[in-house]
Amino acid sequence: MTDTTTDQPARRTSGAVVPVLAFAGIVVAVMQTLLVPVIKDLPQLLDTAPSNATWVLTSTLLSGAVATPIMGRLGDLYGKRRMLVLSLAVMVVGALVSALTSQLLTMIVGRTLQGFAMGAIPLGIGLMRDMLPREKLGSAMALMSSSIGVGGGLALPAAALVAQHMNWHALFYGAAGLGAVAIVLTLLVVPESPMRAEGSFDLLGAIGLSTGLVLLLLPITKGSDWGWSSGTTLGLFAASVVVLLLWGLFELRVQAPLVDLRTTARPAVLFTNLASIMVGVAFYVVSLVLPQLLQLPKVTGYGLGQSMVVAGLCVAPLGLTMMFTAPVYARLSARYGPKTTLIIGLLVIALGYGGGLGLMDAAWQTIVTSVVLGAGIGLAYSSLPALIVGAVPASETGAANGLNTLMRSIGTSVSSAVIGMVLANTANDVGGMAVPTMHGFRVSFLIATAAVAAGLLLALFLPKAPRPVQQHTQLRASSEEDASLERAEEVLRGFRGRVLDAAGVPVARAKVTLIDRRGRQAGATVSEADGSYVLAVPAQGAYVLAAKASGHGPLASSATHSGEERAVELDLSLPGETVHA
Repeated sequence: MTDTTTDQPARRTSGAVVPVLAFAGIVVAVMQTLLVPVIKDLPQLLDTAPSNATWVLTSTLLSGAVATPIMGRLGDLYGKRRMLVLSLAVMVVGALVSALTSQLLTMIVGRTLQGFAMGAIPLGIGLMRDMLPREKLGSAMALMSSSIGVGGGLALPAAALVAQHMNWHALFYGAAGLGAVAIVLTLLVVPESPMRAEGSFDLLGAIGLSTGLVLLLLPITKGSDWGWSSGTTLGLFAASVVVLLLWGLFELRVQAPLVDLRTTARPAVLFTNLASIMVGVAFYVVSLVLPQLLQLPKVTGYGLGQSMVVAGLCVAPLGLTMMFTAPVYARLSARYGPKTTLIIGLLVIALGYGGGLGLMDAAWQTIVTSVVLGAGIGLAYSSLPALIVGAVPASETGAANGLNTLMRSIGTSVSSAVIGMVLANTANDVGGMAVPTMHGFRVSFLIATAAVAAGLLLALFLPKAPRPVQQHTQLRASSEEDASLERAEEVLRGFRGRVLDAAGVPVARAKVTLIDRRGRQAGATVSEADGSYVLAVPAQGAYVLAAKASGHGPLASSATHSGEERAVELDLSLPGETVHA
């Protein structure tokens, strides 16, 4: 899978690109908590049994998990902005379907379509990597990654306000309106990425992954209803293992896989994805526990007796703090690296849950807990895409971040199932109604703390990335084939430099191509207005850097990427090295 450029260069990016992409991510994330304020009323609203009503939430989760890696790969192949707009359009259609029905089956169809929009998160991160300069990329990806939590946190009070004073279908009309605004802004502001991955879409791989994920997530989300030891639950778990193993063997043999498992097996990618599951678990626990604690009546002896809207407002700082954490993350990551920032975030989450065990006696205490947890989750979420992007070639950014988003979804699925089971098993029966207990809430916080501890252990195993060197490669594009390049410095996981003509003037819009030892294109980019370029490398080894620009003769030079922080000699004066891009 390699990078190519489109025939038409990307438009110059404006300062509004990052806010627009982040807004799209927030809109998509709203789908996760849109119905939280009316969960307890869904059986009555849809005239169905409580076990059936849970499918309204489960369907969105399942479709989102399936869509993220698939839409990421489609974005790498056919254009990330194109797939982002498609994801949002499917979400709008799904929201309108749900807005116009009170029938269970039709509602599930609409909610399933809404879940497909989760692919917008990795697509937005991929667009940022392709378009933004390195110095702006860290904070931008942090904001985009955090949009999952920001949207979920901010949706709670807004959805509660709407559900308390209007017909509940207005929630879906509002979601459709937000999606339409996101589509328009994306089309007006965000240019298409010039980066493409070669190859075709792995349809069999997509079917296999989708089947395996459904078989895995279905018993996770429904196990508490079916029984964890029931034949259905155990059978689905066993089937998921078989299907995913067969899918993995197939992906290792296919030429253009949906997910490059060899890349995924790299320590930096593997441990980041495993840590992402733990962060997902920790994020969802607070979303499940605090709203219930706040709304339980005071007569229980521990409930805080707040209204639906007040409960949402008390939890809203979780999302707000995550949003404001992005610039803090950028400074920390620039100085210490994303691995250290992830560890700091996990420690802050542990502090939030540890302190939260004793801060459940008043509404203001839940706000404090939300703020601390929001800061920690914001730092952790912000670190994840930076770790992934630094470990994979540009052609796999969308698919790799889609897989990482999937890992977070698995974490939230596990959290929902486990915490739901804990609260149900520790609940008191009051007049035929199960009322969660303080013991159940505290056990839930302890489970979140244990997940954070596991995530911290995984983060410690992440390899430390070398710091980029300060000097830059200068690749000279000249009308003379014997033009020379004196020296270049190897940068983090690739090459960077400038394209200059014979007079030393920067050349804009020059195509710079990376060619591996087999003569295959391993990456490509287009130089900026100042002649600068950055090229990631898929693996260590020998390469040829080739440049071509209108009005200049093509040229090339051999270069070696060893993965170590050392200078790499590039000599364009060697005969016979000219390569046409």
